[in-house]
Amino acid sequence: MLCIVLLGGCLALALGGCSKFRPGPPIQYVYVTVKQTFLRDRVAAVSNRTGTVQNGDRLEVLERGRRFLRVKTGKGEQGWIDEKAVATQEIFDQFEALKRDHKDGPVIANGVVRDDVYLHTKPGRDSDRLFRLVEGEKLKLLQRATLPKPLPPGQQIARPPVAARADAVKPVSGAKPPATEEPAAPLMEDWWLVRDSKGDTGWLYSRMMDVDVPDAIMRYSEGQRIVGAYVLTRVNDLEAPQDEKNVPVYVTVASPYKAGLPYDFNQVRVFTWNVKKHRYETGFRERNIEGYLPVEIKMAKDPYGQAPTSMAVAPTFSYRVLSEDAGPVIPDPITGAIVPGKTNLKTYRLEGNLIRRVVDPTAAPATDAHPEPVTEKKKKAAASKRHGRR
Repeated sequence: MLCIVLLGGCLALALGGCSKFRPGPPIQYVYVTVKQTFLRDRVAAVSNRTGTVQNGDRLEVLERGRRFLRVKTGKGEQGWIDEKAVATQEIFDQFEALKRDHKDGPVIANGVVRDDVYLHTKPGRDSDRLFRLVEGEKLKLLQRATLPKPLPPGQQIARPPVAARADAVKPVSGAKPPATEEPAAPLMEDWWLVRDSKGDTGWLYSRMMDVDVPDAIMRYSEGQRIVGAYVLTRVNDLEAPQDEKNVPVYVTVASPYKAGLPYDFNQVRVFTWNVKKHRYETGFRERNIEGYLPVEIKMAKDPYGQAPTSMAVAPTFSYRVLSEDAGPVIPDPITGAIVPGKTNLKTYRLEGNLIRRVVDPTAAPATDAHPEPVTEKKKKAAASKRHGRR
């Protein structure tokens, strides 16, 4: 009997010792989505504050209630928080994946937040969100997407007005049947993949931000939306009216104020600096194109070897435009990505205050697509401008 008791005691001791090495449940974390909130000592109408948390803070989950979580901050503060004020680890991991995948991606343009707004995991108002950006936050623009704008429940896309409906037109002998109404195109909205000053990356509704454009050239926008402004070079002018005497020369790309365009910009303009008159002037302009970001700026050698020694290496800019033999560009209905077909690379170099096209003499001439028909008058005007620059 004594042996049995001793054996049972040893077995209980062994089992108790093994439980110490048994792995516990994995630690779960959530992340604060609201701008700021408080932790409470209990879930009740009257409670005490036990801590303060900010947007993006990571909280360890200690206990789950019906609609609230008991959490612990990195400082050791504990309390209850509404589950609507936090995002899951899965959502946080999606933002980390965006940051990782686009860490080395080209920066298309710089932007600034217009009002407090959230970053989303995907384009779309219903997608998950986490990081909150404050008004004035500086952004790096990485990629654009365009999606149909969501309509309120029960509302349909309004058709454009017509003079007379097909079913109201009386048939006339020998006349062609009236054309049927085409369904109206859905309203679109643009989203930008951006990176903030902290490195957080996510999708942002385009109407909640502005492209960061210098005031010196913003006045010349002529009703267009400047989607990118890039410093091509700088010109020293000691008599310049502004404080900065090394005046930048800008390459800008612009588009109409319209969402859902199948291209990023439809005109390019270079603002050179006139040292004698101390003002900006248009040194180059191309319109009626279907251009795609990014715009590449670099210093490059003269490929022809004909430039003076002082201009053997000159500022150069390049961009791509849709080719005439490319098919229609249709945004992806799920991701909103805009992927053009065949494009033509156009390269120009700045020699003094003149912009010259860099063309490969061995390549076949390429023809660009145009969003609007180009009349003979426009062709002659464009040819005259090109001839004058050369």
